[in-house]
Amino acid sequence: MSYPIDRRALLAGATLGGLTLATAEAQTPARRAGAAPEIYELRTYHLVNGPMRARLDAYLRDAFIPAARRAGCGPIGVFTVSVGPASPSVLVLIPHPTLADFAALPARLAADAGHAKAGAAFLDATPDAPGFASLDVKLMRAFPHMPRIEVPAGKAERLFELRTYFSPSDKAGATKVAMFDTGGEIEIFRRTGLTPVFFAQDLTGERLPSLTYMLTFPDLATRERNWRTFGSDPAWKRLIATPGLTDPEITTGIDNRILGPTSYSQI
Repeated sequence: MSYPIDRRALLAGATLGGLTLATAEAQTPARRAGAAPEIYELRTYHLVNGPMRARLDAYLRDAFIPAARRAGCGPIGVFTVSVGPASPSVLVLIPHPTLADFAALPARLAADAGHAKAGAAFLDATPDAPGFASLDVKLMRAFPHMPRIEVPAGKAERLFELRTYFSPSDKAGATKVAMFDTGGEIEIFRRTGLTPVFFAQDLTGERLPSLTYMLTFPDLATRERNWRTFGSDPAWKRLIATPGLTDPEITTGIDNRILGPTSYSQI
């Protein structure tokens, strides 16, 4: 069974602050000349209980991740949902150097003999033994001042928090991005123990405009303690009270999930 990703449709429909992607790229040559923001592809494989998970794990571990790395993607994170909607499911975070690399990945995988061989059982799945029930794909662009994935140091047990903020307009969404990217909020995160993995503006999705970021913690107790520290931080209190930056003005909701990395995740 095959579920091709229509990358041309994704690219055609993607917007960034009301601009087409091509226009947005053209307007940021200076930033791209230094460290061009990565493009993040977030796949959510929806499963049903049973053998699907084992088939998907084998494909991702043995076929997809090695081939995607050969194609220039990565590091690649693979997670399951511990707390939140969409369970059972597997989330795959794929950093691409550019939009062109995102669009080119299917052809590169198709030309990779190692991918075809290692992934044959999954790629040739039949309707009576599918690899997954359905697949969602979201495309994101890294913030200009945090243009790369930051992989947590060490191999200790840890959890990840994936949060999406929704805004009522392109202007409000751009304000929320700037609040993080250049307004000092990410620095407050780091100082109070909210360790970022990535920050990105969503280019596709059902509730645009929005932004998504991922944090990492060693455990739930540390997460709760550090969020409390953040919430009481004087600099954060001043920032969130600034006219034009308050939550009622620039956000309409938050989606939040706690994720656990698989044993073969590279993040």
